[in-house]
Amino acid sequence: MPDVGFHQYLSWHLLTRAFGIIIPCSYGTQLRAGISNIEVTAESSEGIMPISDFLLPELDHEIKKTRTALERVPLGKKDFAPHAKSMPLGKLAPHVAQLPNFGVTVLTTPELDFSKGSITPLPFESPAQLVKAFDEGAAKVRAALQATPDNAWQENWKLSFQGKSIFEGPRFLAYREMFLNHLVHHRAQLGVYLRLNDEPVPATYGPSADDRMGF
Repeated sequence: MPDVGFHQYLSWHLLTRAFGIIIPCSYGTQLRAGISNIEVTAESSEGIMPISDFLLPELDHEIKKTRTALERVPLGKKDFAPHAKSMPLGKLAPHVAQLPNFGVTVLTTPELDFSKGSITPLPFESPAQLVKAFDEGAAKVRAALQATPDNAWQENWKLSFQGKSIFEGPRFLAYREMFLNHLVHHRAQLGVYLRLNDEPVPATYGPSADDRMGF
């Protein structure tokens, strides 16, 4: 079976199982074209890759790239901010380092109310300290992702502050938008801070000016 066809099949299956989306028969047929050896039914998912296994390589990639960015955070620049309204580096870098713990919360609880003070901000002591905290959180979120059953992705997850909703929707959207995309967003922000402090910006989805990846 061609790799492209397999990827299309898994993408289609992920949408239908995680989001509960009803895909028109004609579109579903097109996505499954050429995959004649696999029969898909609503009643059976025997032999299908679990959704968590489908997502683990993506998480591993983002964790690896984020870890490299944290390693390059300059010491002694905690107060640096590119704009008066920007978060200082001494808060941004620890926030990035702590985000995997937020991912664990998304995957293992039904909701989080920030006003209940369940998250203690991480201080910025050194790049090594940030990386250590990040590694610990990354191991936990990976284990939580690996243990997440397929039916959990459809469950409701809510983020709020003093009862006021910030996000509410399927756990899959919470994981992707509130955790993983959130991590990527702040890592990109951190990359700007690195550039403005003449620190090498790591390659992420392609070469950077400092890491040409052999090109």
